[in-house]
Amino acid sequence: MTWQGSSDAPPLARIAALAPSLQRGERRVVEAIVADRSGTVERTAQELADAVGVGRTTVIRAVQSLGYEGYPQLRVALAQELAQEPADAGDSDSTMVGGVRAGVARFAAKLGGTVSALAEEDVREFLHLLDASQRVLVLANGLSSALGLDLVLRLNSAGRPSEILMDALSQQISARQLGPGSLCIVISGSGASRATLDGMRAARAGGARIVAITSFARSAVATAADVVLLVPPINDSFQDELIHTSRAGIMLVIEQLVDQFIAYRGERGREAQAASLSVLGGGLLE
Repeated sequence: MTWQGSSDAPPLARIAALAPSLQRGERRVVEAIVADRSGTVERTAQELADAVGVGRTTVIRAVQSLGYEGYPQLRVALAQELAQEPADAGDSDSTMVGGVRAGVARFAAKLGGTVSALAEEDVREFLHLLDASQRVLVLANGLSSALGLDLVLRLNSAGRPSEILMDALSQQISARQLGPGSLCIVISGSGASRATLDGMRAARAGGARIVAITSFARSAVATAADVVLLVPPINDSFQDELIHTSRAGIMLVIEQLVDQFIAYRGERGREAQAASLSVLGGGLLE
């Protein structure tokens, strides 16, 4: 299986989404690429293989897993990615506030990669299913639970009644009763939540369509879904993702997807938004 996200996705976004599922040798290759992108641009495939301690064929397999025809195409993509990155101004502020600002700046610099893997046809199919389905159930557990609740609140405000349950057993029961013509939206950063996968199997047994919003292209959640909206992790490596488990990128994408849904529904979307705003306005104090 090779890269199935957007063809515009840069190398770092592809590596972030695919690295955990690559074979050991291929993973060593992509880790070396991430560690020295500029050096990779200058190296041949054989030189990279020698540096990593693998065969040239392993390098080629890794490159093709990332969705590139060959090593020259990867080198060009890396050069383009490096050219588009802002210059690093350094961390001159050692205060706590300075640390917060530096972290936000690093996050902002990677936002392009976070949304680069989204494919137009997948977003359109998601919006169509969201609009046409009889019922919408959102499954989200662990650190993704808050994102699931946020999505349900936003969808209800946009005129698309949706539901979420926090108890794993209740999730499975509700998912099993969805039936054909219903939609199950799954949010899972890791793509490996056991409770979420159990809910997905129940939704599949009931005949519902499944859309997954996840960070890793070959995760169990991505494999089990009908449509995958891929949001590569912000962190530099899978180890960083396990430690920091940022869901900020997915949260941002969810907000924008709801905005696109309102636009997709046209007049119905605008009327629902106006109704929500009128209720919100009435609840504010002078």
